[in-house]
Amino acid sequence: MKITLFSFGFKYGHPEADMVLDVRFLPNPYWVPELKEHSGLEAPVAAYVLESEAGREFLTQGELFFSFMVRSHRQAGRKEFTCAIGCTGGRHRSVAVTEYLRQILDSLAETGDELTVFHQDIDRA
Repeated sequence: MKITLFSFGFKYGHPEADMVLDVRFLPNPYWVPELKEHSGLEAPVAAYVLESEAGREFLTQGELFFSFMVRSHRQAGRKEFTCAIGCTGGRHRSVAVTEYLRQILDSLAETGDELTVFHQDIDRA
């Protein structure tokens, strides 16, 4: 199965995907001066987002749901599954969550699966 996972910013529009996750409820590093100019690819930003109370709860619930969705699409014979994860600007929260989900996908991968991960809006101002 071809699995595509990507982050995006809602302020730039809504993407075409099988599943869209809105993570704008997570703490926003944009409002923290020392994190604002960094991205969710960097450990301090990812920790700020994912280690918050909301982040931990989301990952606990989301990991089960995401795993279920991938398995279900595979069992239904789907050849492709695309998941977009969005926050306001596509630089902090959605990137951190996408990278976390990449790790989950790595553990779910079967022989022949093709995983594509990208961050659509990470470099936008």
